[in-house]
Amino acid sequence: MRNRFQSVLPVLDYLGALLWTTGFVLLVPIVVMGIYKKTGHPEVSALCFIAPAVLSLMLGLLLKRRTGFRPLDSRGAMLLCTFGWIGVSAIGALPLYLAGQLGYLDAFFEAVSGFTTTGITMIPRLDDVPHSLLFWRALMQWLGGLGILAFFLTIVSRVSSAHALFSAESHKIFSKRPAPSLVHTLKILWTIYGGLTLLIIVLLRLEGMPTFDSVAHALTALSTGGYSPHDASIGYYRQIGHPNFVLIEYTVVFAMLLGGMNFFIHYRVLTGGVRALWDNAETRLFWLLIAAAIALVAGERLFKGAADTADTLRKSVFQVVSIITSTGFATEEIGRRADGSYYFFPLARQIFLVLMIVGGCVGSTGGGIKVLRIGVLMRMVGRQVRRVVHGRTAVNLVTVDGDPVELEEMRRIAALFFAWLMLLFLGGAVTAFCTAYGPIESASGMFSALGNTGPCYLSAFDVTRLPAVVKLTYILGMLAGRLEILPVLILFTRRTWR
Repeated sequence: MRNRFQSVLPVLDYLGALLWTTGFVLLVPIVVMGIYKKTGHPEVSALCFIAPAVLSLMLGLLLKRRTGFRPLDSRGAMLLCTFGWIGVSAIGALPLYLAGQLGYLDAFFEAVSGFTTTGITMIPRLDDVPHSLLFWRALMQWLGGLGILAFFLTIVSRVSSAHALFSAESHKIFSKRPAPSLVHTLKILWTIYGGLTLLIIVLLRLEGMPTFDSVAHALTALSTGGYSPHDASIGYYRQIGHPNFVLIEYTVVFAMLLGGMNFFIHYRVLTGGVRALWDNAETRLFWLLIAAAIALVAGERLFKGAADTADTLRKSVFQVVSIITSTGFATEEIGRRADGSYYFFPLARQIFLVLMIVGGCVGSTGGGIKVLRIGVLMRMVGRQVRRVVHGRTAVNLVTVDGDPVELEEMRRIAALFFAWLMLLFLGGAVTAFCTAYGPIESASGMFSALGNTGPCYLSAFDVTRLPAVVKLTYILGMLAGRLEILPVLILFTRRTWR
């Protein structure tokens, strides 16, 4: 028993430091609160943020000993990753709970949805929520976009287990770094992330979007999170007759694409390598999937009688990009609308489910299995076909951009894909058993949670009324999807605790 406790102590050290960092981050929305209180807008008490911040700082001091960070093995890193995301979400839920917006389970769901950049919301009337809480929701997604451990490692540079922690949280597949040092690489990525966020804020502000909305949407578009200050999401600006709503929608599409692409591609482009936008297999497949999905979604509407071609094309582009990047913004409901009608027809709705599984590129802020892995799975299928046609002696290496994919990596991808399917079935089965929804609606909730996407074929009102066991299942799905399943699954293995 003593040996088990000793093995957990390094994890507690890191967890304490992470909670200490979170405590200071929780104070940032107080600035927004002060700004809007002066302008007469209704705001929550500052204690809604101060109390969780103090609690987080105290827990951080309690857990963190003064012995320095000791190295973590892969198991310890994954435990820290899972406990870190759960702990930060548990603390991050408190402002929403203390403000009286939600019960604690729903507030925890909202925080997990925020940090994992899923975007499923438990708040039914966003337009009435105080600005400080809306900003906190957006900030959670922005921090979760590149990863809360990546943010922690960027601030606390001297960490002996940096590589183990980054591998536990980030997309676990090969990718070339812009610098030999991992910490230096993270600083480059966060600089690019911050710079692109500022660019989107400026563009939206120039198009006439209010300052607060520009900041909130930039934070949640580039992080592919999808939290909006408005119930109607990006469709709000069309509803109010904003003169530049079309330009705003295309700017948000641009921001979502930036978030859904590998950030190392952005680094290459910014350093003069424009060819990076098409010279690798994953990016080419990413563009191909988007183009094919847009053609099918828009083509189905036009074939079935839609009159406005430009409107159909714009909404199809927006929704396809929103789903494949796992952002979840909307200009139209992807499921049943309030009047009982559907804007998107059956083929489009099936395509959206597939895109939820695919997700963005490796090294992006997007969710899903990732485009590169889908490409490897396709090549694996092709290899098996060739082996049948040409015989088992045929040389059939699976390659990506000329580099062979190791057998162990292919096994990992196949295992991950199978785990995805099992979790999708689990979530759909729990929803179907505990509610009266049909099979597609029941399955879509877990598709959305596991893919970190946000929208599904249940309305926002329906989601808030789900039984607690379904909400807990979706919370598990959101964490598993963001951490790529393995760090969450090891919690349920007996050997982990020996």
